[in-house]
Amino acid sequence: MGQSELRLIKNAVEYIPKEQFKIIPRMLRGIYVLYKQRGVKNAKSHHYDVVYIGMATRNIRSRLNQHTKSRQKSEGWSHFSAFEVWDNISDDEIEELEGLFRHLYRFDSRANALNAQKGYKKIYRIRKTTEQLWKL
Repeated sequence: MGQSELRLIKNAVEYIPKEQFKIIPRMLRGIYVLYKQRGVKNAKSHHYDVVYIGMATRNIRSRLNQHTKSRQKSEGWSHFSAFEVWDNISDDEIEELEGLFRHLYRFDSRANALNAQKGYKKIYRIRKTTEQLWKL
């Protein structure tokens, strides 16, 4: 397998049916996304709504397994994507990536359906500092 072209992301899979979460090797760290497929099930629809963005500093597969068993979340998603980070990416950097994506989707009604945390406080603080600096 060749080396990734990306600085942060080592490996990625996208739009995998949730029943196949076990294809993810154990102990992968990174960001994952839960989607709800729109349209007819089993159709070749390429329309997916983001319903949750999460992170795993230890095990993406374990987090996906938890979501399949969760009463609150299990029915709300049909597919997932997973983005493994390189070993030299810290847990704080993974948290920052997740926070940024959550922040971007904070006002999306579908994405917020399963997200308890709708924003990222560190982005809010940076934005306030930038607004003062740039005199906005």
